Amino acid sequence: QVQLVESGGGLVQAGGSLRLSCAASGIIFSLSALGWYRQAPGKQRELVTAIDTFGATNYADSVKGRFTISRDNAKNTVYLQMNSLKPEDTAVYYCNARTTQSTYWGRGTQVTVSS
Repeated sequence: QVQLVESGGGLVQAGGSLRLSCAASGIIFSLSALGWYRQAPGKQRELVTAIDTFGATNYADSVKGRFTISRDNAKNTVYLQMNSLKPEDTAVYYCNARTTQSTYWGRGTQVTVSS
């Protein structure tokens, strides 16, 4: 059974930082492309950032220079370091894993940035 479990969300003031983690099980983690998505109230879920199996990354323009995705294949964990947070970053953040067979989602973790 595949599980993606996010942690690290919370309430932070604008300008602050948070680090999200997503622990995966049930997949061959090193062969999976990984991503972080977010969904704000009343909005569609959007891609924040992704990292492929070679470590190549891409970022939404809105987070470039502020967010960093990384992966630790030994720990089956993907991270999202979020700096210089803004109120518009407030959303539920979801971990995503894509294997050759399917795509999987975590349940999400709430990030709230106060002004």
